[in-house]
Amino acid sequence: MMLFTYEKKRIFGAGKSSAIDTVKRVLEHYGKTVVCTREPGGTPMAESIRECVKHDWQEEVTIEAELLLMYAARSQLLANVIKPNLAKGNWVIGDRHDLSSQAYQGGGRGVSQQKMTILRDLALNGFSPDFTLYLDVEPQEGLKRAKGRGELDRIELAGIDFFERTRDRYLQLAANNQSIVTINTMQHIDKVHDDIRQSLATFMGA
Repeated sequence: MMLFTYEKKRIFGAGKSSAIDTVKRVLEHYGKTVVCTREPGGTPMAESIRECVKHDWQEEVTIEAELLLMYAARSQLLANVIKPNLAKGNWVIGDRHDLSSQAYQGGGRGVSQQKMTILRDLALNGFSPDFTLYLDVEPQEGLKRAKGRGELDRIELAGIDFFERTRDRYLQLAANNQSIVTINTMQHIDKVHDDIRQSLATFMGA
């Protein structure tokens, strides 16, 4: 079983790490063997690609280059970590997956849906998570939280308009997909975790 928790990257400060910990503990309570992954990254090659994506290069990083790097890392993670663990019967929790690219590169960067679909189909060959928690936070608040944690990377410095477009696409995609549950992270952290636990209990049929 493949489950993903999402935040709109680190700039949004939606509490992804604590959310993943909550998901992990709930699944282990149900007796599941859980493996956690991250994107971009999760394999030696994908971690190197992650550094390429995050680095503030002294040249223009084209939208196409950024998009291709994200899918290259995702393809490596899927083939070398996710699918082998699913084949063993393990449950996989990821901090991001294709939804992130659909929102960041599709919504934020303005890549056409046709191009996004072609690349998704090529890299993932129809694979998708069974359940997604989208951790939503208003961009201005998320930016404030992220700045409090340290220096921002290249994507995090893209500007508030970029993140507004990204959030709009996330919300649009979540509204049109029943496997995605939106969690309001502007609430107190205890309420956020309660909502996560309740969403998982519903998904598990409890």
